[in-house]
Amino acid sequence: MVRKSTELSDAEKGQNNGKHHTPEPASTLKHLTPQEIVRELDKYIVGQHEAKKSVAIALRNRYRRQLVQGPLRDEIMPNNIIMIGHTGVGKTEIARRLAKLAGAPFIKVEASKFTEVGYVGRDVESIIRDLTDLAINMVRQEKSAEVRDKARQLAEERLLDILLPPVKKPSSEKPLGDEPEEQHEKTETELNDKSREKMRERLRQGKLDERTVEIEVSTDSQAIMQILGPCGPVEDLSGMLQDLMGGLPKKRKKRRVTVAEARTIFEQEEIQKLIDMEAVIKEAIRRVEESGIVFIDEIDKIATANSARVGPDVSREGVQRDLLPIVEGSTVATKYGMVRTDHILFIASGAFHVAKPSDLIPELQGRFPIRVELKSLTEDDFVKILVQPENALIKQYTALLKTEGVELEFTEDGIREIAATAAQVNESVENIGARRLHTIMTSLLEDLMYEVPENCPSKKVIIDKHFVESRLSKIAKDRDLSQYIL
Repeated sequence: MVRKSTELSDAEKGQNNGKHHTPEPASTLKHLTPQEIVRELDKYIVGQHEAKKSVAIALRNRYRRQLVQGPLRDEIMPNNIIMIGHTGVGKTEIARRLAKLAGAPFIKVEASKFTEVGYVGRDVESIIRDLTDLAINMVRQEKSAEVRDKARQLAEERLLDILLPPVKKPSSEKPLGDEPEEQHEKTETELNDKSREKMRERLRQGKLDERTVEIEVSTDSQAIMQILGPCGPVEDLSGMLQDLMGGLPKKRKKRRVTVAEARTIFEQEEIQKLIDMEAVIKEAIRRVEESGIVFIDEIDKIATANSARVGPDVSREGVQRDLLPIVEGSTVATKYGMVRTDHILFIASGAFHVAKPSDLIPELQGRFPIRVELKSLTEDDFVKILVQPENALIKQYTALLKTEGVELEFTEDGIREIAATAAQVNESVENIGARRLHTIMTSLLEDLMYEVPENCPSKKVIIDKHFVESRLSKIAKDRDLSQYIL
Protein backbone atom coordinates (compact mmCIF):
# COMPACT_ATOMS: atom_id res chain seq x y z
CA MET A 1 0.00 0.00 0.00
CA VAL A 2 2.96 2.34 0.62
CA ARG A 3 4.12 1.89 -2.96
CA LYS A 4 0.70 2.92 -4.25
CA SER A 5 0.67 6.08 -2.15
CA THR A 6 4.11 7.01 -3.49
CA GLU A 7 2.97 6.60 -7.09
CA LEU A 8 -0.06 8.80 -6.52
CA SER A 9 1.94 11.54 -4.89
CA ASP A 10 4.41 11.53 -7.78
CA ALA A 11 1.57 11.88 -10.24
CA GLU A 12 0.12 14.75 -8.25
CA LYS A 13 3.42 16.58 -8.55
CA GLY A 14 2.98 16.52 -12.31
CA GLN A 15 5.57 13.95 -13.26
CA ASN A 16 4.54 12.96 -16.76
CA ASN A 17 7.88 11.62 -17.89
CA GLY A 18 6.88 7.97 -17.84
CA LYS A 19 4.01 5.57 -18.21
CA HIS A 20 4.28 4.25 -14.69
CA HIS A 21 2.23 7.10 -13.25
CA THR A 22 -0.60 6.96 -15.79
CA PRO A 23 -3.14 4.22 -15.10
CA GLU A 24 -4.10 2.04 -18.04
CA PRO A 25 -7.76 3.13 -18.23
CA ALA A 26 -6.68 6.73 -18.75
CA SER A 27 -4.63 5.91 -21.84
CA THR A 28 -7.27 3.51 -23.13
CA LEU A 29 -10.33 5.67 -22.58
CA LYS A 30 -9.11 9.22 -23.08
CA HIS A 31 -10.17 9.05 -26.74
CA LEU A 32 -13.53 7.41 -25.94
CA THR A 33 -16.32 9.76 -24.88
CA PRO A 34 -19.45 8.29 -23.24
CA GLN A 35 -21.29 8.53 -26.57
CA GLU A 36 -18.47 6.68 -28.33
CA ILE A 37 -18.54 3.98 -25.63
CA VAL A 38 -22.27 3.54 -26.27
CA ARG A 39 -21.63 3.29 -30.02
CA GLU A 40 -19.05 0.57 -29.38
CA LEU A 41 -21.53 -1.34 -27.22
CA ASP A 42 -24.18 -0.95 -29.94
CA LYS A 43 -22.03 -3.14 -32.19
CA TYR A 44 -22.79 -6.15 -29.98
CA ILE A 45 -25.90 -5.33 -27.95
CA VAL A 46 -29.28 -4.31 -29.35
CA GLY A 47 -31.28 -1.63 -27.53
CA GLN A 48 -30.97 -1.03 -23.75
CA HIS A 49 -29.77 2.53 -24.33
CA GLU A 50 -30.30 3.65 -20.73
CA ALA A 51 -28.14 0.84 -19.36
CA LYS A 52 -25.40 1.54 -21.89
CA LYS A 53 -25.55 5.23 -21.05
CA SER A 54 -25.12 4.55 -17.32
CA VAL A 55 -22.15 2.21 -17.71
CA ALA A 56 -20.53 4.54 -20.23
CA ILE A 57 -20.70 7.43 -17.75
CA ALA A 58 -19.33 5.20 -14.97
CA LEU A 59 -16.43 4.13 -17.17
CA ARG A 60 -15.62 7.66 -18.33
CA ASN A 61 -15.69 8.86 -14.73
CA ARG A 62 -12.72 6.61 -14.05
CA TYR A 63 -10.67 8.53 -16.58
CA ARG A 64 -11.94 11.82 -15.21
CA ARG A 65 -10.94 10.77 -11.69
CA GLN A 66 -7.36 10.14 -12.84
CA LEU A 67 -7.13 13.77 -13.99
CA VAL A 68 -8.22 15.15 -10.61
CA GLN A 69 -5.27 16.54 -8.66
CA GLY A 70 -4.66 16.36 -4.93
CA PRO A 71 -6.19 14.24 -2.17
CA LEU A 72 -9.71 14.69 -3.58
CA ARG A 73 -8.96 11.97 -6.13
CA ASP A 74 -9.02 9.28 -3.44
CA GLU A 75 -12.38 10.56 -2.21
CA ILE A 76 -14.15 10.09 -5.56
CA MET A 77 -15.96 6.77 -5.34
CA PRO A 78 -17.08 4.68 -8.36
CA ASN A 79 -20.71 4.81 -9.49
CA ASN A 80 -21.77 1.25 -8.74
CA ILE A 81 -24.80 0.09 -10.74
CA ILE A 82 -27.73 -2.29 -10.29
CA MET A 83 -29.21 -3.59 -13.55
CA ILE A 84 -32.79 -4.81 -13.30
CA GLY A 85 -34.27 -7.02 -15.99
CA HIS A 86 -35.18 -10.51 -17.22
CA THR A 87 -32.49 -13.01 -18.02
CA GLY A 88 -31.14 -12.76 -21.56
CA VAL A 89 -31.77 -9.03 -22.07
CA GLY A 90 -28.05 -8.14 -22.19
CA LYS A 91 -27.00 -7.40 -18.60
CA THR A 92 -23.95 -9.66 -18.54
CA GLU A 93 -22.97 -8.84 -22.11
CA ILE A 94 -22.97 -5.10 -21.39
CA ALA A 95 -20.63 -5.57 -18.42
CA ARG A 96 -18.34 -7.97 -20.28
CA ARG A 97 -18.06 -5.78 -23.36
CA LEU A 98 -17.46 -2.74 -21.16
CA ALA A 99 -14.52 -4.44 -19.44
CA LYS A 100 -13.08 -5.58 -22.77
CA LEU A 101 -13.42 -2.06 -24.14
CA ALA A 102 -11.54 -0.63 -21.16
CA GLY A 103 -8.92 -3.39 -21.10
CA ALA A 104 -9.80 -3.86 -17.43
CA PRO A 105 -9.68 -6.98 -15.23
CA PHE A 106 -13.21 -8.39 -15.16
CA ILE A 107 -14.88 -11.17 -13.22
CA LYS A 108 -18.45 -12.40 -13.11
CA VAL A 109 -19.74 -14.06 -9.93
CA GLU A 110 -23.13 -15.31 -8.82
CA ALA A 111 -24.28 -13.93 -5.49
CA SER A 112 -26.06 -17.16 -4.60
CA LYS A 113 -22.72 -19.02 -4.49
CA PHE A 114 -21.56 -17.00 -1.52
CA THR A 115 -22.79 -17.55 2.01
CA GLU A 116 -21.92 -16.14 5.37
CA VAL A 117 -19.33 -17.89 7.52
CA GLY A 118 -20.71 -21.12 8.99
CA TYR A 119 -22.69 -22.13 5.92
CA VAL A 120 -21.49 -24.06 2.89
CA GLY A 121 -20.22 -21.67 0.23
CA ARG A 122 -17.34 -19.48 -0.89
CA ASP A 123 -15.76 -16.63 1.02
CA VAL A 124 -16.67 -13.30 -0.60
CA GLU A 125 -13.04 -12.16 -0.45
CA SER A 126 -12.24 -14.88 -3.00
CA ILE A 127 -13.87 -12.54 -5.57
CA ILE A 128 -10.96 -10.14 -5.22
CA ARG A 129 -8.41 -12.96 -5.15
CA ASP A 130 -9.80 -14.37 -8.39
CA LEU A 131 -9.87 -10.91 -9.95
CA THR A 132 -6.21 -10.44 -8.99
CA ASP A 133 -5.30 -13.79 -10.56
CA LEU A 134 -7.02 -12.68 -13.78
CA ALA A 135 -5.12 -9.39 -13.74
CA ILE A 136 -1.81 -11.23 -13.21
CA ASN A 137 -2.51 -13.40 -16.25
CA MET A 138 -3.57 -10.37 -18.29
CA VAL A 139 -0.38 -8.43 -17.54
CA ARG A 140 1.80 -11.53 -17.96
CA GLN A 141 0.39 -12.09 -21.44
CA GLU A 142 1.09 -8.46 -22.37
CA LYS A 143 4.67 -8.69 -21.09
CA SER A 144 5.10 -12.01 -22.89
CA ALA A 145 4.09 -10.40 -26.18
CA GLU A 146 6.69 -7.66 -25.61
CA VAL A 147 9.61 -10.08 -25.12
CA ARG A 148 8.46 -12.84 -27.49
CA ASP A 149 10.80 -11.83 -30.32
CA LYS A 150 13.81 -11.81 -27.99
CA ALA A 151 12.74 -15.11 -26.45
CA ARG A 152 12.37 -16.63 -29.94
CA GLN A 153 15.94 -15.65 -30.79
CA LEU A 154 17.30 -17.12 -27.55
CA ALA A 155 15.32 -20.32 -28.06
CA GLU A 156 16.74 -20.59 -31.56
CA GLU A 157 20.31 -20.31 -30.24
CA ARG A 158 19.64 -23.04 -27.67
CA LEU A 159 18.27 -25.31 -30.38
CA LEU A 160 21.29 -24.69 -32.60
CA ASP A 161 23.60 -25.60 -29.72
CA ILE A 162 21.81 -28.96 -29.52
CA LEU A 163 21.61 -29.58 -33.27
CA LEU A 164 25.18 -28.42 -33.94
CA PRO A 165 27.28 -28.59 -30.76
CA PRO A 166 30.36 -26.34 -30.83
CA VAL A 167 33.51 -28.24 -31.78
CA LYS A 168 36.05 -28.40 -28.98
CA LYS A 169 39.60 -29.00 -30.10
CA PRO A 170 41.72 -31.05 -27.67
CA SER A 171 44.55 -29.04 -26.13
CA SER A 172 47.14 -31.54 -27.43
CA GLU A 173 45.95 -31.21 -31.05
CA LYS A 174 48.26 -29.27 -33.34
CA PRO A 175 47.51 -27.72 -36.73
CA LEU A 176 48.42 -29.77 -39.79
CA GLY A 177 51.34 -28.81 -41.99
CA ASP A 178 53.08 -25.51 -41.66
CA GLU A 179 49.83 -23.53 -41.22
CA PRO A 180 50.11 -21.18 -38.19
CA GLU A 181 47.93 -22.17 -35.22
CA GLU A 182 46.04 -18.84 -35.12
CA GLN A 183 45.22 -19.09 -38.83
CA HIS A 184 43.97 -22.65 -38.40
CA GLU A 185 41.70 -21.66 -35.49
CA LYS A 186 40.34 -18.75 -37.52
CA THR A 187 39.55 -21.00 -40.48
CA GLU A 188 37.90 -23.57 -38.21
CA THR A 189 35.76 -20.86 -36.58
CA GLU A 190 34.64 -19.59 -39.97
CA LEU A 191 33.65 -23.10 -41.03
CA ASN A 192 31.68 -23.58 -37.81
CA ASP A 193 29.93 -20.24 -38.31
CA LYS A 194 28.97 -21.15 -41.88
CA SER A 195 27.62 -24.52 -40.75
CA ARG A 196 25.67 -22.82 -37.99
CA GLU A 197 24.13 -20.31 -40.37
CA LYS A 198 23.13 -23.07 -42.79
CA MET A 199 21.56 -24.97 -39.91
CA ARG A 200 19.78 -21.78 -38.79
CA GLU A 201 18.32 -21.30 -42.26
CA ARG A 202 17.04 -24.87 -42.38
CA LEU A 203 15.59 -24.45 -38.89
CA ARG A 204 13.71 -21.28 -39.86
CA GLN A 205 12.37 -22.94 -43.00
CA GLY A 206 10.90 -25.74 -40.89
CA LYS A 207 12.96 -28.47 -42.52
CA LEU A 208 14.12 -29.77 -39.14
CA ASP A 209 10.76 -29.66 -37.33
CA GLU A 210 10.29 -33.45 -37.37
CA ARG A 211 13.78 -34.29 -36.14
CA THR A 212 13.94 -35.66 -32.60
CA VAL A 213 16.22 -34.10 -30.00
CA GLU A 214 16.85 -34.69 -26.31
CA ILE A 215 16.32 -31.71 -24.01
CA GLU A 216 16.10 -31.00 -20.30
CA VAL A 217 12.86 -29.58 -18.92
CA SER A 218 11.87 -28.52 -15.41
CA THR A 219 9.13 -30.40 -13.61
CA ASP A 220 6.09 -28.37 -12.57
CA SER A 221 4.94 -28.76 -8.97
CA GLN A 222 1.81 -26.60 -9.34
CA ALA A 223 -0.27 -29.55 -10.53
CA ILE A 224 0.37 -31.22 -7.19
CA MET A 225 -0.96 -28.17 -5.38
CA GLN A 226 -4.29 -28.34 -7.19
CA ILE A 227 -5.40 -31.25 -5.01
CA LEU A 228 -5.71 -28.83 -2.11
CA GLY A 229 -8.84 -27.30 -3.65
CA PRO A 230 -9.78 -23.92 -5.09
CA CYS A 231 -11.72 -22.19 -2.34
CA GLY A 232 -11.97 -21.26 1.31
CA PRO A 233 -9.08 -21.11 3.79
CA VAL A 234 -7.43 -23.98 1.91
CA GLU A 235 -6.93 -21.54 -0.96
CA ASP A 236 -4.54 -19.50 1.16
CA LEU A 237 -2.68 -22.64 2.27
CA SER A 238 -2.34 -23.68 -1.37
CA GLY A 239 -0.84 -20.30 -2.26
CA MET A 240 1.61 -20.46 0.65
CA LEU A 241 2.77 -23.95 -0.30
CA GLN A 242 3.23 -22.91 -3.92
CA ASP A 243 5.36 -19.96 -2.80
CA LEU A 244 7.46 -22.21 -0.57
CA MET A 245 8.01 -24.78 -3.31
CA GLY A 246 8.71 -22.01 -5.78
CA GLY A 247 11.81 -21.12 -3.76
CA LEU A 248 13.20 -24.67 -4.00
CA PRO A 249 15.52 -25.70 -6.85
CA LYS A 250 13.47 -27.04 -9.74
CA LYS A 251 14.09 -30.62 -10.78
CA ARG A 252 15.13 -31.20 -14.37
CA LYS A 253 14.42 -34.29 -16.42
CA LYS A 254 15.37 -35.33 -19.92
CA ARG A 255 12.75 -35.71 -22.65
CA ARG A 256 12.89 -36.65 -26.30
CA VAL A 257 10.78 -34.28 -28.37
CA THR A 258 10.63 -32.96 -31.91
CA VAL A 259 12.47 -29.79 -32.84
CA ALA A 260 9.13 -27.97 -33.21
CA GLU A 261 8.13 -28.96 -29.65
CA ALA A 262 11.57 -28.07 -28.31
CA ARG A 263 11.34 -24.62 -29.87
CA THR A 264 8.02 -23.98 -28.11
CA ILE A 265 9.35 -25.24 -24.75
CA PHE A 266 12.52 -23.16 -25.00
CA GLU A 267 10.56 -20.09 -26.05
CA GLN A 268 8.29 -20.35 -23.00
CA GLU A 269 11.27 -20.83 -20.70
CA GLU A 270 13.03 -17.79 -22.14
CA ILE A 271 9.88 -15.69 -21.80
CA GLN A 272 9.68 -16.59 -18.10
CA LYS A 273 13.31 -15.57 -17.65
CA LEU A 274 12.82 -12.24 -19.42
CA ILE A 275 9.66 -11.23 -17.55
CA ASP A 276 10.06 -9.31 -14.30
CA MET A 277 7.36 -10.91 -12.16
CA GLU A 278 7.64 -8.24 -9.46
CA ALA A 279 6.76 -5.60 -12.04
CA VAL A 280 3.93 -7.82 -13.33
CA ILE A 281 2.45 -8.20 -9.84
CA LYS A 282 2.76 -4.49 -9.10
CA GLU A 283 1.04 -3.53 -12.37
CA ALA A 284 -1.68 -6.16 -11.94
CA ILE A 285 -2.56 -4.99 -8.43
CA ARG A 286 -2.68 -1.40 -9.67
CA ARG A 287 -5.07 -2.36 -12.45
CA VAL A 288 -7.33 -4.24 -10.06
CA GLU A 289 -7.43 -1.30 -7.65
CA GLU A 290 -7.89 1.39 -10.29
CA SER A 291 -9.87 -0.28 -13.08
CA GLY A 292 -11.16 -3.67 -11.89
CA ILE A 293 -14.81 -4.54 -12.65
CA VAL A 294 -16.82 -7.07 -10.63
CA PHE A 295 -20.16 -8.21 -12.04
CA ILE A 296 -22.40 -9.70 -9.33
CA ASP A 297 -25.21 -11.65 -10.98
CA GLU A 298 -28.44 -12.81 -9.32
CA ILE A 299 -28.13 -10.32 -6.49
CA ASP A 300 -31.92 -10.53 -6.13
CA LYS A 301 -31.44 -14.11 -4.84
CA ILE A 302 -29.88 -12.76 -1.64
CA ALA A 303 -32.45 -9.98 -1.17
CA THR A 304 -35.19 -10.63 1.39
CA ALA A 305 -38.23 -8.61 2.44
CA ASN A 306 -38.05 -7.29 6.01
CA SER A 307 -41.07 -9.34 7.05
CA ALA A 308 -39.48 -12.58 5.86
CA ARG A 309 -36.05 -12.39 7.45
CA VAL A 310 -36.31 -15.60 9.42
CA GLY A 311 -34.95 -19.12 9.00
CA PRO A 312 -32.81 -19.60 5.88
CA ASP A 313 -33.32 -15.97 4.91
CA VAL A 314 -30.92 -15.01 7.71
CA SER A 315 -28.16 -16.53 5.57
CA ARG A 316 -29.14 -14.29 2.63
CA GLU A 317 -28.80 -11.19 4.76
CA GLY A 318 -25.49 -12.55 6.00
CA VAL A 319 -24.20 -12.71 2.43
CA GLN A 320 -25.16 -9.07 1.95
CA ARG A 321 -23.28 -8.09 5.10
CA ASP A 322 -20.27 -10.09 3.95
CA LEU A 323 -20.35 -8.35 0.55
CA LEU A 324 -20.70 -4.90 2.07
CA PRO A 325 -17.05 -4.40 3.19
CA ILE A 326 -15.53 -5.16 -0.22
CA VAL A 327 -18.14 -3.03 -2.02
CA GLU A 328 -17.73 -0.01 0.25
CA GLY A 329 -13.93 -0.36 0.28
CA SER A 330 -11.57 -2.57 2.25
CA THR A 331 -8.19 -4.26 1.97
CA VAL A 332 -8.10 -7.92 0.95
CA ALA A 333 -5.09 -10.19 1.48
CA THR A 334 -4.06 -12.14 -1.62
CA LYS A 335 -1.03 -14.30 -2.26
CA TYR A 336 0.39 -11.41 -4.32
CA GLY A 337 -0.08 -8.79 -1.61
CA MET A 338 -2.75 -6.51 -0.19
CA VAL A 339 -5.41 -5.24 -2.61
CA ARG A 340 -7.70 -2.29 -1.92
CA THR A 341 -11.26 -2.43 -3.24
CA ASP A 342 -12.16 1.26 -2.80
CA HIS A 343 -12.19 2.08 -6.51
CA ILE A 344 -13.26 -1.23 -8.05
CA LEU A 345 -16.47 -0.82 -10.07
CA PHE A 346 -19.24 -3.18 -8.93
CA ILE A 347 -22.11 -3.90 -11.32
CA ALA A 348 -24.94 -5.99 -9.85
CA SER A 349 -27.86 -7.47 -11.72
CA GLY A 350 -31.02 -9.42 -11.08
CA ALA A 351 -34.47 -10.11 -12.43
CA PHE A 352 -36.13 -8.93 -9.17
CA HIS A 353 -39.36 -10.82 -9.91
CA VAL A 354 -40.09 -11.40 -6.22
CA ALA A 355 -37.66 -9.25 -4.28
CA LYS A 356 -37.00 -5.58 -5.00
CA PRO A 357 -33.78 -3.56 -4.81
CA SER A 358 -35.24 -1.90 -1.72
CA ASP A 359 -35.23 -5.34 -0.02
CA LEU A 360 -31.44 -5.24 0.12
CA ILE A 361 -30.02 -4.04 3.42
CA PRO A 362 -29.86 -0.22 3.45
CA GLU A 363 -26.07 -0.13 3.69
CA LEU A 364 -25.68 -2.20 0.52
CA GLN A 365 -28.36 -0.21 -1.31
CA GLY A 366 -26.40 2.95 -0.61
CA ARG A 367 -23.34 1.48 -2.32
CA PHE A 368 -25.28 0.98 -5.58
CA PRO A 369 -26.58 4.49 -6.28
CA ILE A 370 -27.33 3.93 -9.98
CA ARG A 371 -30.42 1.85 -10.86
CA VAL A 372 -31.13 0.90 -14.46
CA GLU A 373 -34.09 -1.13 -15.71
CA LEU A 374 -33.51 -3.13 -18.89
CA LYS A 375 -36.51 -3.64 -21.13
CA SER A 376 -37.82 -7.04 -22.14
CA LEU A 377 -36.98 -7.96 -25.73
CA THR A 378 -39.67 -7.83 -28.39
CA GLU A 379 -40.00 -9.56 -31.74
CA ASP A 380 -38.47 -6.54 -33.48
CA ASP A 381 -35.52 -6.70 -31.08
CA PHE A 382 -35.00 -10.35 -31.96
CA VAL A 383 -34.88 -9.46 -35.65
CA LYS A 384 -32.15 -6.89 -34.96
CA ILE A 385 -30.24 -9.30 -32.70
CA LEU A 386 -30.19 -11.89 -35.47
CA VAL A 387 -28.62 -9.60 -38.07
CA GLN A 388 -27.14 -6.38 -36.65
CA PRO A 389 -24.43 -7.21 -34.06
CA GLU A 390 -20.96 -8.07 -35.28
CA ASN A 391 -21.30 -11.46 -33.63
CA ALA A 392 -24.91 -12.05 -34.78
CA LEU A 393 -26.08 -15.67 -34.84
CA ILE A 394 -26.88 -15.57 -38.54
CA LYS A 395 -23.33 -14.37 -39.29
CA GLN A 396 -21.93 -17.15 -37.10
CA TYR A 397 -23.86 -19.97 -38.78
CA THR A 398 -23.19 -18.55 -42.24
CA ALA A 399 -19.45 -18.53 -41.51
CA LEU A 400 -19.55 -22.08 -40.09
CA LEU A 401 -21.26 -23.58 -43.14
CA LYS A 402 -19.08 -21.59 -45.51
CA THR A 403 -16.14 -23.68 -44.28
CA GLU A 404 -17.96 -26.70 -45.77
CA GLY A 405 -18.52 -24.93 -49.09
CA VAL A 406 -22.23 -24.29 -48.42
CA GLU A 407 -23.70 -20.80 -48.79
CA LEU A 408 -26.43 -20.01 -46.29
CA GLU A 409 -28.91 -17.26 -47.21
CA PHE A 410 -31.60 -15.97 -44.83
CA THR A 411 -34.55 -14.15 -46.36
CA GLU A 412 -36.35 -11.32 -44.56
CA ASP A 413 -39.50 -13.36 -43.99
CA GLY A 414 -37.37 -16.25 -42.70
CA ILE A 415 -35.62 -14.02 -40.17
CA ARG A 416 -38.94 -12.54 -39.11
CA GLU A 417 -40.39 -16.04 -38.59
CA ILE A 418 -37.42 -17.06 -36.42
CA ALA A 419 -37.89 -13.93 -34.30
CA ALA A 420 -41.64 -14.52 -34.04
CA THR A 421 -41.09 -18.12 -32.92
CA ALA A 422 -38.61 -17.03 -30.25
CA ALA A 423 -41.02 -14.38 -28.95
CA GLN A 424 -43.91 -16.86 -28.92
CA VAL A 425 -41.97 -19.53 -26.99
CA ASN A 426 -40.69 -16.95 -24.51
CA GLU A 427 -44.24 -15.85 -23.86
CA SER A 428 -45.76 -19.31 -23.55
CA VAL A 429 -43.00 -21.19 -21.69
CA GLU A 430 -40.52 -18.96 -19.90
CA ASN A 431 -38.93 -15.66 -20.87
CA ILE A 432 -35.19 -16.24 -21.21
CA GLY A 433 -34.64 -13.32 -23.56
CA ALA A 434 -32.16 -13.52 -26.43
CA ARG A 435 -30.88 -16.90 -25.23
CA ARG A 436 -34.00 -18.38 -26.78
CA LEU A 437 -32.58 -17.55 -30.21
CA HIS A 438 -29.70 -19.97 -29.63
CA THR A 439 -32.03 -22.90 -29.01
CA ILE A 440 -34.26 -21.88 -31.94
CA MET A 441 -31.32 -21.66 -34.36
CA THR A 442 -29.85 -24.95 -33.13
CA SER A 443 -33.12 -26.80 -33.69
CA LEU A 444 -33.71 -25.06 -37.02
CA LEU A 445 -30.33 -25.96 -38.56
CA GLU A 446 -29.69 -29.26 -36.78
CA ASP A 447 -30.46 -31.51 -39.78
CA LEU A 448 -28.57 -29.26 -42.16
CA MET A 449 -25.48 -29.19 -39.94
CA TYR A 450 -25.63 -32.98 -39.71
CA GLU A 451 -26.03 -33.64 -43.44
CA VAL A 452 -23.31 -31.24 -44.60
CA PRO A 453 -21.16 -32.03 -46.46
CA GLU A 454 -21.99 -35.66 -47.26
CA ASN A 455 -25.70 -35.54 -48.07
CA CYS A 456 -26.29 -31.90 -48.94
CA PRO A 457 -27.27 -31.81 -52.65
CA SER A 458 -27.08 -28.04 -52.97
CA LYS A 459 -24.21 -25.66 -52.32
CA LYS A 460 -26.68 -22.89 -51.51
CA VAL A 461 -29.42 -23.20 -48.91
CA ILE A 462 -32.13 -20.57 -48.56
CA ILE A 463 -33.73 -20.17 -45.12
CA ASP A 464 -37.14 -18.64 -45.79
CA LYS A 465 -40.45 -18.60 -43.90
CA HIS A 466 -41.52 -21.96 -45.32
CA PHE A 467 -38.20 -23.57 -44.25
CA VAL A 468 -38.60 -22.23 -40.69
CA GLU A 469 -42.27 -23.22 -40.40
CA SER A 470 -41.63 -26.74 -41.68
CA ARG A 471 -39.12 -27.37 -38.92
CA LEU A 472 -40.35 -25.31 -35.97
CA SER A 473 -44.09 -24.64 -36.20
CA LYS A 474 -45.18 -27.97 -34.69
CA ILE A 475 -42.70 -27.71 -31.82
CA ALA A 476 -43.48 -24.05 -31.12
CA LYS A 477 -47.26 -24.62 -30.97
CA ASP A 478 -46.99 -27.63 -28.64
CA ARG A 479 -46.31 -26.21 -25.19
CA ASP A 480 -44.92 -29.48 -23.84
CA LEU A 481 -42.56 -29.93 -26.79
CA SER A 482 -41.45 -26.31 -26.58
CA GLN A 483 -40.66 -26.71 -22.92
CA TYR A 484 -38.26 -29.56 -23.57
CA ILE A 485 -36.90 -28.79 -27.06
CA LEU A 486 -36.93 -25.02 -27.42
